[in-house]
Amino acid sequence: MNIIVCIKQVPDTTDVKIDPKTNTLIREGVAAVINPFDMYAIEEALRIKERFGGKVTAITMGPAQAQDVLKEAISLGVDEGIHLSDRAFAGSDTWSTSLILAKALEKISDFDLVICGKQASDGDTAQVGPGIAAHLNLPQATYVRKIDTVHIDTTPRVIVVERLLEEGYELLELQLPALLTVVKEINEPRMPSLKGKMRARGTKIPVWTNSDLNIAEDQIGLNGSPTQVLKIFTPPQKEGGKLFKGEPQEVVSQLIEEIKDIL
Repeated sequence: MNIIVCIKQVPDTTDVKIDPKTNTLIREGVAAVINPFDMYAIEEALRIKERFGGKVTAITMGPAQAQDVLKEAISLGVDEGIHLSDRAFAGSDTWSTSLILAKALEKISDFDLVICGKQASDGDTAQVGPGIAAHLNLPQATYVRKIDTVHIDTTPRVIVVERLLEEGYELLELQLPALLTVVKEINEPRMPSLKGKMRARGTKIPVWTNSDLNIAEDQIGLNGSPTQVLKIFTPPQKEGGKLFKGEPQEVVSQLIEEIKDIL
């Protein structure tokens, strides 16, 4: 099976800064890592490959430093990486980002399964994975906690997954190719090996720009994004509650008087 894993580089901190002009994250000079949920997507892709053969390709969109997460994915066992990087992509919202990734998947063309983390830790929208599936008209399952079975020798080829719900799960059968977004309950990500780190260090990762994807410029970047952040602000701090002190009977009396004042 040929599996594509869509990953993202996110800030390795909660102390992020916002560009006041564009209302987008300032990523320069901030330590970055693979989005934590994407680690589970990588692990699941590698496990499927170990069972059925094939290859795993990691793809990411971002500035030059985003190559680091592709190198890390390769150190974990991913076969190859593709870096989508173009100044025209900067500021893309989830719709434009999913379109760019979808066009890259169209260019790759030969894939059986796409796996994404359920959401990115810096945006928390959980929209990009489903957006890719919508652009490509792929069957999709979100919040997947377990891959039950994969039938690649049948016609049609199908995958059966457990989708996490608030109270239990549902069993879904999807025809391949399909897209999954996975939750942390699905597995335990592995650590990179020394051999993997050495291979990653020597791997040259191709960079695709918009000239490779041929997307209309009014559909990508800040100006091509249908949703834009108009204002960012810190919510006002909630006032603390009132503390009653004294013996239990005194506290009860104080509380009763407080309630009377409110009513």
